[in-house]
This record gives sequence, C-alpha cells and structure tokens, in this order.
Amino acid sequence: MLELIKEPWPWYVAGPIIALVMFLLIFFGKNFGFSANLRTMCTIAGAGKVSDFFAFDWKSQRWNLVFVLGSVIGGFISANYLMDGETMELSAATVDSLKGLGFDNIGEQFLPAEIFGMDLLTSPKGLLIIIGGGFLVGFGSRYAGGCTSGHAISGLSDLQIPSLIAVIGFFIGGLLMTHLLLPLIF
Repeated sequence: MLELIKEPWPWYVAGPIIALVMFLLIFFGKNFGFSANLRTMCTIAGAGKVSDFFAFDWKSQRWNLVFVLGSVIGGFISANYLMDGETMELSAATVDSLKGLGFDNIGEQFLPAEIFGMDLLTSPKGLLIIIGGGFLVGFGSRYAGGCTSGHAISGLSDLQIPSLIAVIGFFIGGLLMTHLLLPLIF
C-alpha cells in the first residue's frame, strides 16, 4: 500500500478530483487562487489601514486560508514521508542545457541549490534575483487580477476569457524566461 502512495497519481484520478473541487467552488460562488491569500494575510496584519485595497472582510476568505494550510501540511508530508528518494529522470538535452548554465547535481534533488540554496541570500546577485522576482510576481499577479493557479484552474473552469488571455501570457512569459532570460542570469 505504501508503495502505491509513493507513485504519482495518474491524470485520470487527479484530474477528476480537481474538476470536482472546482465544480464545488463554482457552485458555492467561491474563487480559488493563492494570490488572494496574500491579500487576506496582509489584511489580517492590518494593511487595510494603509491601503483601501486591503480593506475588506477577510473572514469571508477563511476557507481559502484553510486551503493554504492544507497545502503546506500536504507538501510537508509529501516531501518527508512519500518521496521514494530516486533521482528524477531528465532528458540528456535538458541535463546538458542545465550543465551549460552552471547547475550541478541535476536530477538528484527536486530544488536546485543554485536557485533555492541558502547561500543565495548572502550574494548580491541572489538578493537581486529574490527581491526582483518577488516584485515581478507580486506586481504581475495584481496587474493580471490573479495568479497562475487562480486563472489557470479557477478562471478557465469558469470559462472566463480574461483568464484564458492571462494563461496564454503566463506561458509566453515562462518560455521567454526559460529560453532568453535564464541563460543571461546564470
């Protein structure tokens, strides 16, 4: 039984579960998205005194905060108890490309130390990447009216054209980052 848990769920199991959750959210008039939780947390911390954007009834979003807590707990359980310890299988072209950018131990760890290591916090380049990236993600999700999960899962499930446009923009941005900007940064 434990071996079955360590295998990724196939699309025909995970997909219908996501669809059921989205149907229930739409049925009950709720919108899903992680960036909305950041707004809620800022409101709880008192940001409504500084900006009207944060002045709303955060208690109506408690269900979404429970979702975030469940995501954190689920991620912890998955990383610490459900990983089988095997290396990721990557194509030879991907490994060569990443080695060319200066990455080591490719496929041996889920999060590469070159991007997620603690020593990144002590270098000017690392701090610039973290602060700049955080600003761009925050500004982008506010400008787009939501984050990737909100638009790609909730917005598309609700057949919203602005979400379709946002998701297309996310993919284009991801491709540009991967093929044009990432080689310049590393």
